[in-house]
Amino acid sequence: MLGKLPQPESSFPYVLGMVDGMLTALTLATGRVIGGNEHLDGLLAIRISAASALSGAFVFFAAEYTRLRGRLARAERQLSLQKAGYLASTRLGRWALMQATLGAVASSGCNFLGALLPLLGGALLPGPAWLPVALTLATLGILGFLLAHTVQGNSVRWVLGLLFIGGVLAFVGLKLHVV
Repeated sequence: MLGKLPQPESSFPYVLGMVDGMLTALTLATGRVIGGNEHLDGLLAIRISAASALSGAFVFFAAEYTRLRGRLARAERQLSLQKAGYLASTRLGRWALMQATLGAVASSGCNFLGALLPLLGGALLPGPAWLPVALTLATLGILGFLLAHTVQGNSVRWVLGLLFIGGVLAFVGLKLHVV
């Protein structure tokens, strides 16, 4: 049954969601757990994850729908169609809307999980207040390793690249102290 459900065309929404969720979690939570030396609780982890997922869904939908509609508009120009927006009013337009919506749902779900799992793990496990930040960075490193193998890239570069970006955003979160 699940195989018959429409799916996004690529892994892009999943990867985008996971990375965005983890980076948003680092930005929002670091100031509290390192700067304020307070332990993160499960409810705050869920709230941060929900905010990240909601924001990520709207951003993904707007960007993807714009990209797909742009492809339709380009095709109209190449076909010398007289009426602008004609292809968007056909099944192709509905397909673009469906793909953008499915991608936004997939990205949002992965965003929520990408933020929630390391934060909740850090909140529930006994340890220092900075544990959620360390778990989020470790998860980013693991994701970098997996992505490198998926695209046949250099594992060290992928891991270090994601860890560097995570470290930068954790530092920004520490300085901004948003939550």
